[in-house]
Amino acid sequence: QVQLVESGGGLVQAGGSLRLSCAASGITFSRRTMAWYRQVPGKQREFVASITSMGSTNYVDSVKGRGTISRDNAKNTVYLQMNSLQPEDTAVYYCKAQPEIRGFTYWGQGTQVTVSS
Repeated sequence: QVQLVESGGGLVQAGGSLRLSCAASGITFSRRTMAWYRQVPGKQREFVASITSMGSTNYVDSVKGRGTISRDNAKNTVYLQMNSLQPEDTAVYYCKAQPEIRGFTYWGQGTQVTVSS
């Protein structure tokens, strides 16, 4: 059974930082591209950052310079460090595991991040 479990969300003041974690099980984690998305009510889920199995990273423009995605294959965990948080970063953050060759895509249940002004 595949599970992606996010943690680390919460309430933070503008300018603060959070580190989100996503622990995966039931997949060959090291062979997956892992990504973070976020969604606010009434809007489409938005790409935030991704990291390939080889460690190549990609970020949405609004997060570049403030966010860092990383992975620990020994712990089957992907992280998203977010600094200088702003109210517009408020969203539910989801972890995604996607295949690099073939296979299924999996999503976590999400973790709420709320940034107060």
